[in-house]
Amino acid sequence: MARKVVAILGTLDSKGAEFAFLKDRIEAERIATLVIDAGVLGPPGFPPDISANDVAAAAGADLPALADERDRGKAVSAMAAGATAVVARLHDEGRIHGIISMGGGGGTAIGTAAMRALPIGVPKLMVSTLASGDVSALVDVKDIVMMPSVVDIAGINSLSSRILANAAGAIAGMVQVVPPADLPDRPMIAATMFGVTTPCVTRARELLEAAGYEVLVFHATGTGGRGMEALVRGGFIAGVLDITTTELADELVGGVLSAGPDRLEAAGAVGIPQVVSVGALDMANFGKPETVPAEFAGRSFYAHNPQVTLMRTTAAENAELGRRIAAKLNRATGPTVLMLPTRGVSLIAVDGQPFHDPDADAALFDALKANLAPTVTAIELDTDINDPAFAEEAARQLLDRIPRSR
Repeated sequence: MARKVVAILGTLDSKGAEFAFLKDRIEAERIATLVIDAGVLGPPGFPPDISANDVAAAAGADLPALADERDRGKAVSAMAAGATAVVARLHDEGRIHGIISMGGGGGTAIGTAAMRALPIGVPKLMVSTLASGDVSALVDVKDIVMMPSVVDIAGINSLSSRILANAAGAIAGMVQVVPPADLPDRPMIAATMFGVTTPCVTRARELLEAAGYEVLVFHATGTGGRGMEALVRGGFIAGVLDITTTELADELVGGVLSAGPDRLEAAGAVGIPQVVSVGALDMANFGKPETVPAEFAGRSFYAHNPQVTLMRTTAAENAELGRRIAAKLNRATGPTVLMLPTRGVSLIAVDGQPFHDPDADAALFDALKANLAPTVTAIELDTDINDPAFAEEAARQLLDRIPRSR
């Protein structure tokens, strides 16, 4: 069995000793390494397998010119682009099986950019001074492991040596893991879920799995929706059960869980069947109460937990959401069904619950029905979204539209 190879990516001009230590520790685990230098300002601390000149050239840049300009931002951007191209090529050629990097702000930007170019499932470990903060932009929708360096990556000492040794052991273990071979190879369906739509998605998932499909459930937290749609665009998904489109509400009002303006477009663009509903469009998400923008004073709020504050969307906001959703579904090139639960779009929007607002729901439904093209099948059920009958009909509608050849 051929030895696994870990790519080590970093700035060898400023952190040569640290990367040399990491290389030695990984190779002590009987794992081969391939070192890629992304340094700009000086010679590498030890000879890499791929030079900084080669990395810069992969981005169409000239390394001496970058060094002469002394523009750190420009240099980091260029080396990130070059490293991304180099790492993707090495993986496509089968020369690397995982990647590790370490650094501060610049090194982390370069390392994670290259990691995001690799498919999900390829081991990726970033040791970073930024790892304990908000790393959402660095990780995006990929399975990058962010490991705090605790101390700055500046020399090998009693603490940094332990942390880097742990990192070496971690990446060595990850590249040697053999995925389970006994899992059935079933076509995949992507579903979106929130806590307040869990009963619906759980029941639908049971029926879809019984029909022979593997159901991947994505938490509709912004990254969840973007991760799902990345897999859809990558051709991994046979159909989408998009029950929980709440991320669109955050995009509209400025909540913290937006998946961006392109949410709800991937399935339609690639032409796969989709069943869409309006789950949790009764709410936008914020952090602790004190983080809610002052402009929303006087609105209806619900404390989901001490760290999450939900805000009820208004009739006007729901009407706009209806128009936006209709426009997106109208552009779909594949079979598309919109399902509307008239008795509540979440667990807390039904009669007797804090976000029950029939006028706001009606504004949503009316805008949808007024703007949907005939190419979209609209189904209205006199249930709430978590009624088993609603879930069962959603599953049936999707199964009826997925080609049997799948």
